[in-house]
Amino acid sequence: MRLVLLAAVVLLMLVEDGSGERTLSRRTRRELASPLHVGGIRDPFGSYCQRRGGCCPGRDDQCTVPYLDTICYCDLFCNRTVSDCCPDFWGHCLGIQPPFIGVCERNGNRFFTGQTYKENCNLCTCGTTGRWECEQNACLMEADIINNVNRGNYGWKAANYSQLYGMTLDEGIRFRLGTQRPSRTIMNMNEIQMNMDPQSERLPLYFNSVEKWPGKIHEPLDQGNCAASWAFSTAAVASDRISIQSMGHMTPQLSPQNLIACDTRNQGGCAGGRVDGAWWYLRRRGVVTEDCYPYQPPQQTPAEVGRCMMQSRSVGRGKRQATQRCPNSYNHHNDIYQSTPPYRLSSDEKEIMKEIMDNGPVQAIMEVHEDFFVYKSGIYKHTDVSFTKPSQYRKHGTHSVRILGWGEDRDFNGTPRKYWIAANSWGKNWGENGYFRIARGDNECEIETFVIGVWGRITMEDMQSHHHHHRRRHI
Repeated sequence: MRLVLLAAVVLLMLVEDGSGERTLSRRTRRELASPLHVGGIRDPFGSYCQRRGGCCPGRDDQCTVPYLDTICYCDLFCNRTVSDCCPDFWGHCLGIQPPFIGVCERNGNRFFTGQTYKENCNLCTCGTTGRWECEQNACLMEADIINNVNRGNYGWKAANYSQLYGMTLDEGIRFRLGTQRPSRTIMNMNEIQMNMDPQSERLPLYFNSVEKWPGKIHEPLDQGNCAASWAFSTAAVASDRISIQSMGHMTPQLSPQNLIACDTRNQGGCAGGRVDGAWWYLRRRGVVTEDCYPYQPPQQTPAEVGRCMMQSRSVGRGKRQATQRCPNSYNHHNDIYQSTPPYRLSSDEKEIMKEIMDNGPVQAIMEVHEDFFVYKSGIYKHTDVSFTKPSQYRKHGTHSVRILGWGEDRDFNGTPRKYWIAANSWGKNWGENGYFRIARGDNECEIETFVIGVWGRITMEDMQSHHHHHRRRHI
């Protein structure tokens, strides 16, 4: 059948004369050409026929101009259809408005069909009917959530953060958190038993590790769009504990990047990881300081992980020594810091408080909901401001943070409101200078469910060598 049709086409072509054959061929190509302006004329203000030097009467298949990745026509034949006319054909050649170009308004400006703009985390396109067609993603920074929190009596205030604006809620949860929920085995870890005498063990109404151990508690870092709170919270707690335990002879800010790039056993780097795996690595391999191995946020994709630039070897008695120089050429102090195995605390707020007051900050895992991203100040509790919205606006993910202390405020009725003081890893321009307060005693966002303490692996020899080393550096 296909051969019969082919023969018929050849016969028809032989019947036509040469010029007719060329015209039919050219006409067929132009009439079947894919339309240039599906969904509207692109680049409506571009100069094409005008730049060419004029328009061509009748039909002229040579009357073309390069247009995007193809050509467009400036002869009057193109006016039979909009399929192949240049964008300025109607205005320049005919002196009329182009046909059916939708015009959308935004902030007093006119946009033509096909043109786009980004509204927060949603891309909007000017449709052929003159209406904007926008994506329907839930954004990380939603103005109505911020306004509703600030208008309500929730005990905390919200703000719009420029570094988070334009991200979807899904992206925020995927790239700004990054701690996997502990496995059932880890969650069944025995809690340490703490015998507290209610009479003699009187805990103050307010306590902050920063004030008890000045110069030994490290400021919050910024993980950026790297889902590695598992590494940041672990490094931060270990840094504080080693500084306190060594009585300030050693005050290392340990390197999250060392964990992100080198702790790869069942870990995902900037795509998420487990805190138990991070503590295993800190105990068995050890890490260097942030000065030695600085954090490098992902440049291309948030999940990328840089090559491991630091290894260590055993030097006996459980201690390890670096086998490579610092990736940062300005620092040569590649000392390896290690911890003992971590221990799990009870979920009882009094026992967590006593541990912090006696030994320093602890690590906690919490569930981050959509409204936590906009937290600015006050005592955070998850609100109901998104409950009436579609389900894509109500999402949560697992995060890990450092708890440094506690306090108690009173609301306008005089009712006491207890809180934890915690450090996040979203930079110092988020929250209360990088910190946040969250309701204490009722397991808000599961923050009291899984709390970890740890000791640094430190000897008197370490303290003496670091003390002399520290003095030499500051002479």
